[in-house]
Amino acid sequence: MKDGASRRRARRLAIGAAVVLALAGMNGPWLYRFGTEQYHQYKINKPEYKAENGHWDVIDFPEEFRQNTIHAALLHTGKILLIAGSGNDQDNFDAKKFDTRIWDPVEGTIKKVPTPADLFCTGHTQLANGNLLIAGGTKRYEKMKGDVTKAGGLMVVHNENPDEPITLPAGTKFTGKENGKTFVSKDPVLVPRAKKVFDPDTGEFLRNDPGLGRIYVEAQKSGTEYETGTQDNYRVQGLTGTDARNTYGIAEKLALDKKDFQGIKDAYEFDPVAEKYIKVDPMNEARWYPTLTTLSDGKILSLSGLDEIGQLVPGKNEVFDPKTKKWTYTEGIRQFPTYPAISLMQSGELFYSGSNAGYGPDDVGRDPGIWDVDTNKFTKLPGMSDPNLLETSGTVLLPPAQDEKYMVIGGGGVGESNKSSEKTRIIDLLADDPKFVNGPSLEKGTRYPQSSILPDDSVLISGGSEDYRGRGDSNILQARIYDAKSGELSRVADPLVGRNYHSGSLLLPDGRVMFFGSDSLYSDEANTKPGVFEQRIEIYTPPYLFHGSQPTLSDGPKTIARGASGTFKTQHASSIKTARLIRPSASTHVTDTDQRSIALDLKKTKDGITVTVPKNRNLVESGWYMLFVTDDQGTPSKAQWVKVP
Repeated sequence: MKDGASRRRARRLAIGAAVVLALAGMNGPWLYRFGTEQYHQYKINKPEYKAENGHWDVIDFPEEFRQNTIHAALLHTGKILLIAGSGNDQDNFDAKKFDTRIWDPVEGTIKKVPTPADLFCTGHTQLANGNLLIAGGTKRYEKMKGDVTKAGGLMVVHNENPDEPITLPAGTKFTGKENGKTFVSKDPVLVPRAKKVFDPDTGEFLRNDPGLGRIYVEAQKSGTEYETGTQDNYRVQGLTGTDARNTYGIAEKLALDKKDFQGIKDAYEFDPVAEKYIKVDPMNEARWYPTLTTLSDGKILSLSGLDEIGQLVPGKNEVFDPKTKKWTYTEGIRQFPTYPAISLMQSGELFYSGSNAGYGPDDVGRDPGIWDVDTNKFTKLPGMSDPNLLETSGTVLLPPAQDEKYMVIGGGGVGESNKSSEKTRIIDLLADDPKFVNGPSLEKGTRYPQSSILPDDSVLISGGSEDYRGRGDSNILQARIYDAKSGELSRVADPLVGRNYHSGSLLLPDGRVMFFGSDSLYSDEANTKPGVFEQRIEIYTPPYLFHGSQPTLSDGPKTIARGASGTFKTQHASSIKTARLIRPSASTHVTDTDQRSIALDLKKTKDGITVTVPKNRNLVESGWYMLFVTDDQGTPSKAQWVKVP
């Protein structure tokens, strides 16, 4: 029986081999590709391969729930907030079709959430109360030079009256004193009163510095004849008396040039429990592409972005108070490119890595450094390699956060440059003389690299593209894990989906990593076919989840104050090696100022562990965290949610 079965199996193999040889003669390349793919699938699904390299899975939502996800945030309920707004789709914007989804990766459920404004390219950060603060978004889509039919641009309105502000409604007409051309405002503008200036020594009145208001204006009719070539003063039609004498406009060239995206002032808190947006006071400045980051006192700094006329906000940064829900300007002016990577240091100062998402002059605000917001002092940091290739680079605070070492990953040239960097750069901010040094290099120059901190003190780095927005079919289907302890960068399993512009990643409570988005400019190597937004989600399961069962963690406190301790039960106390508090991510445009992993003091008991939270509020910002413990095999537990008040 056994010998007969062997002979039958041998005959089948021989017949199969003959068929293969016949097919090979007819279609060798096809067979090779088929065989190669079959072998690849076999290889990446072998248990030993997964234990060494991890594994990727693609999730395709039902069609009615798909969207162009631009922003994603992990909520303390364990669900994921996915924000598209108009999703970089002019048709959606024109139809006021703004989308948000809530996805539960454990239950596999997804639901639609009413979206109150176009939150495409907004800013966001986690708040101490567990809500997500969201500020800014899109007022108008960009128009390319050939699509602009009416000359327009920035009008700066001056008010020389020191006693009263003045409000000009939408539709206000401005007529040039020299060129005689008339332009119309698209929105209302409040122009503050002039400021009286006195001699600091004698107290003598010197002058009135006019209040300034910025407004977008355009010609009443289409055509090149309505363009202006030089600066001119403009009379405001409809004003009389002192208002007419004190109020006027000044504009540079008003032309048919490209018009950039315009921002909004709207701000909201997203409540993870009620699963809805709650409107709060608007910002003082409209912002598109802003960064929000937490300050030492728990207030939120909003900075940079394009304003309501499509120009970079001129260094006017502002702070949100979660208690009053109101915004106030910071002292002094400090300008950065859009989506600057800025995060809180243990000293209470802010670290700016130089990473940004573009927009803004190539010679203003691009140097990395340490910023004291209170004094507005900025100290530049030396040693950055490829300093002109920091746009679309990624920045991550290496674990544990107490070491205060940052890594800057890849990046590209300003604007639509085809240049990109394969460098990683590391800086130790606790050193006596902090400076950047090169870390291990990537294989290729990489724009838009996604990075997520893992519970075992490593960082997953994946995706990106060599060229601007994946141009030339340049998506990089590679992933690596950086070991923060050894400094080694190791190749792991390749992702299945390319990710470039408008993509991001975040750590899930079970130790896996979610990836979303990608917005290729073209879909072919020749750059002739328009790109299609990547709506699929991809989940990476790191190697540590294929090394055996995860250690358990349960029955602990939901709240632990800074400097206090909490005890949790575990069936694996003897094998537990580390405990980490990891702040949930809020990711967009390769920018995630929230994520950080904080080492906790750890003591073991017979059937549990006791962890102690550090006292420094700049290190441990108030809010919700994932508590992970990791065993002697490097395998993390599933997270317990803990709130630090």
